Amino acid sequence: MTGGAVGFAAAPLPLCGRRHYGIGVFPNPLPGQKAATMEETTTQQTLYLVMGGRVSDPRGNEFQDPESIHVAGVYSTYDSAVEAWRANAQRTVDDAEMKYVVVHLHKLLDPAKK
Repeated sequence: MTGGAVGFAAAPLPLCGRRHYGIGVFPNPLPGQKAATMEETTTQQTLYLVMGGRVSDPRGNEFQDPESIHVAGVYSTYDSAVEAWRANAQRTVDDAEMKYVVVHLHKLLDPAKK
C-alpha cells in the first residue's frame, strides 16, 4: 500500500452483553472511504422500590399508616426486586392486611420515557 492512511475497523466493544459506542471519529479512513463516526447509546437506569405495610382493603393499595411503611429496598433489576417482594410477602402471608408492592421508580422519575 503506497501513499495513504491506514483505517481502523469500527467494531463495538461488548459490555454486559450490550453494544456500546463512544463519541468521536475514527482517524485516517481508507482512501475513498468516509470517516466512520460512532454513535452514543445510553440506556435508561431502572430502579425498583419494594415496600409494604398494612392496607385498609387487601384488594387496594391504600396503606392505613403511611409513616409505618416498611421499605424493603431499592433494586436495579426487576428480578431482584421481585425476589425481595416475594420474600417479604411470604413472611407475612398469614396476615391478609399486610401487602408488599414493587414500584417502578424509573417510570415515576421520568414519565416521558417509556
